[in-house]
Amino acid sequence: MTAEEVYDWLIASSTSSAADAFDIHAAASMIAISFAEAEDEGRDRLEAVGLERAALLDLAGSLFPGAVDDLKTQLSERAIEIGPEEQSVRDILGIYSSDAGWLQIRFIAMIARRCQSPHHLWQDLGLRTRQELRQLMEQRFAPLARKNSQDMKWKKFLYRMVCGSERFTLCAAPVCSDCDEFHVCFGAEDGESRLARNARGTDGGSDTPARVLPLAAE
Repeated sequence: MTAEEVYDWLIASSTSSAADAFDIHAAASMIAISFAEAEDEGRDRLEAVGLERAALLDLAGSLFPGAVDDLKTQLSERAIEIGPEEQSVRDILGIYSSDAGWLQIRFIAMIARRCQSPHHLWQDLGLRTRQELRQLMEQRFAPLARKNSQDMKWKKFLYRMVCGSERFTLCAAPVCSDCDEFHVCFGAEDGESRLARNARGTDGGSDTPARVLPLAAE
């Protein structure tokens, strides 16, 4: 299935009136791009999304209750591994979280895992635009969003925070404006949503909306 198909399936499975609509969209986007990436690369879905089976089913039970039964048959029992770099990103996100609730803990895990992918962070989260990433950070990690007042690219900013907290030196420039590679950390993060690109790569470029389908059995 394409990422868009997984996204549409999850959104159609969401019947929670208590959950924030943007939270539902962001979670569906992260899960969708993770599942599609796992299928393309022959990886485990849990490994791609960064949540243990119980945590993902718990998340689905609250945000996507209509998808839980299908997910139970699709997800492995495999335990995910968390490397020191990923744990450091989790720690930074935890320190600068807007709250410490169950949903926040799962967002932290998913974002930290998706930081390991090679594209712009908003793309690796499956979001539509970089502005949606800014909205996510302001809504869920407000203290961190305030620290990124110069609008540094989010992956660069997160790893700079990690290095600062662990007393590493990220770069030799005294201030960013003096750096010869200013454009690497700041500036436009152009591109298109990976959900849209995933769909076109599968259907040959069609603009037809993705079908809403359950996950195919493995």
